[in-house]
Amino acid sequence: MSDARAIGSAMPTNRMLRFTAFLFGAVAYFTFLFTILYAIGFVSDLVVPKAIDTGAKSSVFEALAVNLALMSLFAVQHSVMARKGFKQWWTQFIPKSIERSTYVLFASLTLLLLFWQWRPMPTVVWHIEEPEMAATVAILSFVGWVIVFTSTFLINHFELFGLHQVANNLTGRQMPAPTFRTPLFYNFVRHPIYLGFTIAFWAAPTMSVGHLLFAAVTTAYIFVGILLEERDLIDMFGDEYRRYKQRVSMLLPWRKLI
Repeated sequence: MSDARAIGSAMPTNRMLRFTAFLFGAVAYFTFLFTILYAIGFVSDLVVPKAIDTGAKSSVFEALAVNLALMSLFAVQHSVMARKGFKQWWTQFIPKSIERSTYVLFASLTLLLLFWQWRPMPTVVWHIEEPEMAATVAILSFVGWVIVFTSTFLINHFELFGLHQVANNLTGRQMPAPTFRTPLFYNFVRHPIYLGFTIAFWAAPTMSVGHLLFAAVTTAYIFVGILLEERDLIDMFGDEYRRYKQRVSMLLPWRKLI
């Protein structure tokens, strides 16, 4: 009877932990959703209260130092927490079911900090005067964001941002083993999400010094991120991914280019 009571009391506790993990994953996901939508407004200077070229004025040196520090913080957090070794260490302290959600939440909070503390550098590098051309470039930027969102759904959007893991944990199901797939955009470039970000950041009818700094540093980080990510993908999928690398270009949809 004592064993039966112990099992009975453990079951509600276990269900509560699973439900708590699911709530945590949901909070992390919706924090990400808010952050990525804010990012569109931040880069495009639309709707949001503080965009890339707005905010309190500061000296060029202060703006450069603060902005580089903010982007470096995001790059370190984003890269370190995504590595296999860190995940193995980190999941000694947190459940595996919320590892991805925790990563997503930290990345989102780091980006929100960047948006909040970003120092504008509003000196104009280029400005497209012709209205139709300016509108075309602005539309191209939004095409980049569409590529980003579409690419996440082509693989597994909810797994990528941790919601699938906590949902499976809630229902007591195991996560399926990772499979290597190349749907739609992934047949033309290996990293369409990064391609979308690059288009979104650089396609600007008006390019300020601050926006140029943001675009240049994030593009440099994208290349570093690709190298780290592909190393992990080769460890995971082996020759299958090596053959994919030989067949499909990295960012531009033509073979033998980047």
